[in-house]
Amino acid sequence: MASWLALALGCARKEPPGAERIAGERVVGNTEPGPQRAGNRVRGLLGTVGDNLPFPPDGTRIGSIAWRTWVYTDVGPKRGRYGYLRAGAVVDARGPEIVNERCPGGWYRINPRGFVCRGVGATLDLEHPVVVAGSVRPIRGEGLPYVYARAKHGAPFVYYRLPSREEMEALEGPALWSRIASFRERLRAEGLEALIGPIGPPPAFLSVLEKLEKPYGTKRAIEQAGSGERALPATTGFALARAFEWEGRVFGLTTELEMIGLERLEIVRPSSLRGLRLSEDASLPVAFTMARTAIRHSPDPHGNLIPNGVFEHRTPLRLTGRVAPGNLLELVDGDYVLERAIRRVDPPKEWPLEARTGRKWIDVSITSQTLVAYEGKRPVYATIVSTGAGGLADPEKSHATVRGAFRIYQKDVSSTMDGEGDDPADSFALRDVPFVQYFHKGYALHGTYWHDGFGTPRSHGCVNLSPVDAAWLFEWTDPAVPPDWHGAVSDAGTAVHVRP
Repeated sequence: MASWLALALGCARKEPPGAERIAGERVVGNTEPGPQRAGNRVRGLLGTVGDNLPFPPDGTRIGSIAWRTWVYTDVGPKRGRYGYLRAGAVVDARGPEIVNERCPGGWYRINPRGFVCRGVGATLDLEHPVVVAGSVRPIRGEGLPYVYARAKHGAPFVYYRLPSREEMEALEGPALWSRIASFRERLRAEGLEALIGPIGPPPAFLSVLEKLEKPYGTKRAIEQAGSGERALPATTGFALARAFEWEGRVFGLTTELEMIGLERLEIVRPSSLRGLRLSEDASLPVAFTMARTAIRHSPDPHGNLIPNGVFEHRTPLRLTGRVAPGNLLELVDGDYVLERAIRRVDPPKEWPLEARTGRKWIDVSITSQTLVAYEGKRPVYATIVSTGAGGLADPEKSHATVRGAFRIYQKDVSSTMDGEGDDPADSFALRDVPFVQYFHKGYALHGTYWHDGFGTPRSHGCVNLSPVDAAWLFEWTDPAVPPDWHGAVSDAGTAVHVRP
């Protein structure tokens, strides 16, 4: 039953509860407010969708203390949702507070739109422990939003306060110190410090006496009494907001405010794959070198094509469309590459409605394992991806990507995904999967930090992208996620077309 459920849900997204959720909420997305002018609010509009204009900040700020603090369209009983904030986010707010039975603590308007309820999900106290501990925000638009790590030596031990050396040894055994010494050597030898960032003393909010307060909507993991007490799925990942040193040990503080010794983890090196941004005068076809030794051929003074070096793996190339003898494809710079050494990206044979009307849309080809972002019929970005491991099989019965025409209905800067299968090797627990864009049930476009096998089908049904590609696509599509928000919902997001 568990494996069937994972298949039916695509990537098996996990939604921890947020604050102030109610039954029957509408997902309204980008509802436009009425034709009111900023600074000219009518009192009768307070708390309604018509009260959704940006406002000049007056210094009032509200912080999220829930894993998901929902941003609502209005304060009424049939309100919809625009998106949500994550614990630690602080945004401009505007009063007067609106108190009703649905929010005894008072609703506050936030920029650029929507209302947040002060209560278990949000606070005006910017010194609240969760606001302070969650102050490191995700990086958007450049690659991975956090530092990521994967379980390497079994289930990691979790701490919620600074432990003493005696406590660590009692829990983890005397072999702990040799692992820590080995990790110290790896830090220097493998250049891990460049990935982790500065390693300083513990932040001031950590204590040897008081446990960290967890955001509303997250669970406190059990502190383990033995390294084999709880088995982890074959694929387990963590997102780290900070790294610090305590008692000679380097710890990572996760986004869920848990402390883990980094010597038990493998620090993720992001994929170097970067898609191709296309200028206004560019067109398809383009290509990516897939062979590890894709040879560059250049014409000599007599016009003969001779080997002239090699391309790096997955180098993006622009093609002219002309072919020389020996199946050599001409590049726009005048050089050539063997056709069998590349993955070609071609335009679709049929154009959807969005292309004919000049709107944004995304084309995913399962057969070629490629993705192209279009504005009308003009390609603006092309890359290679990994779709479902089931290939062109039935998505209801395999790990195949669903095919058809869809729209992005929810975007998360990061989102936890997990699933269990009959085979333990098929199970996974991945925190903070980056730049997730759901387009059909649990199927999504998202960044990937646990593999670098782009160009081959290997997901549980989602469309896997490299971190850089996922970050770019996330900022390009609709609905837009405002700065400092962690997610947005819409009933009219960017179209996604998935074809064989």
